Amino acid sequence: MSLKDEFATRNFSIYGQWLGILSMILCFALGIANFFNLFFHPLLVIFAILALVSCFIILFIEVPLLLRICPTSASFDAAIRRVSTNYMRAGTYGVMAVIQWVSIAVATSSLIAAAVVLTFTALCYLAAGIKGQAFVGSKTLGGAGVAQMIV
Repeated sequence: MSLKDEFATRNFSIYGQWLGILSMILCFALGIANFFNLFFHPLLVIFAILALVSCFIILFIEVPLLLRICPTSASFDAAIRRVSTNYMRAGTYGVMAVIQWVSIAVATSSLIAAAVVLTFTALCYLAAGIKGQAFVGSKTLGGAGVAQMIV
């Protein structure tokens, strides 16, 4: 199944997964960019660090192949594997979005873009859960048996 075919399925979990990848990229880039606000808004640096942490959590949630490749602890693997349903993913992304929305209280920054995309990602996973759509991992990102083929 190609990427075009995956998007044509109208499964919101596929949309959520790809928005999650976009969220990861934004959290990484904006976390690093806002890290340099140390002298102007020291509290904003905390939210930049939280964005970077969110980036790596999203990476392991959305690319399950990395749990087999990267040496991680058993407790970390178990925590990431708990985020397997659409509702759990929606909740996880919702919490990350709220954290970035709270950063506006400290200072208006580019972290708003990460908050918006994290919110859309949470809404896609929530829509998939409400519609009763089963989580379908993108084959492009290592889901649907790709990890089993490598190991």
